[in-house]
Amino acid sequence: MKKLLILIVLVAVAVGGYLYFYHVRTTPEYSLMQAYKALDDHDVAAFEQYVDVNSVTNNLVNDVTQNSSALGLLNPGGLAMKGALSLLKPQLVQAARKEVQRYVETGSAEAAAAPRRLVNVSILGLAGKVVGEGSRFKGVQYTRQEGEQALVGLEFTQPRYDTTLVLEVKMRNQGDHWQATEITNTGAILQHVARMEKRRLVGGR
Repeated sequence: MKKLLILIVLVAVAVGGYLYFYHVRTTPEYSLMQAYKALDDHDVAAFEQYVDVNSVTNNLVNDVTQNSSALGLLNPGGLAMKGALSLLKPQLVQAARKEVQRYVETGSAEAAAAPRRLVNVSILGLAGKVVGEGSRFKGVQYTRQEGEQALVGLEFTQPRYDTTLVLEVKMRNQGDHWQATEITNTGAILQHVARMEKRRLVGGR
């Protein structure tokens, strides 16, 4: 009888562990961890399983186009006129997509940056200025799941301005995993960082 009880307990623990692991594997946070692992492994196919690169880059370019004033401050010398950016949006989307793919392949922002002629805007370069050199990931600040959609807030340090920022990632349920489709607050972050940069320049720091 005692052995039977022990066996039942062990089976219950094993089943509970499996259910917990299965639950963890089907969360938005787990999929983001897998995307990071794919980035670290330079595995483009795996990365694109967890990140809809077309959707993310298209939305990024839209946000950059709508926030050309902030872009002008963060990317001096670049093409920052809203009208010009709108006209070149297809080229920007294509360039951004290729930059992301090359970055996953190489792990190097410099190698990913393609030679730019008319389109003098690097999405990765801009991201580096927004997040900042020496930035560190602090953790998941929140997760809000509504049906087949989820919003995940990722907090990063911003050493240049001695603060932190939160990137909000929209994700879509793909059945056995989640896929990132958009960074929802790119425009707000661009404007916020531009204000801090202007304050820094005015203060002469």
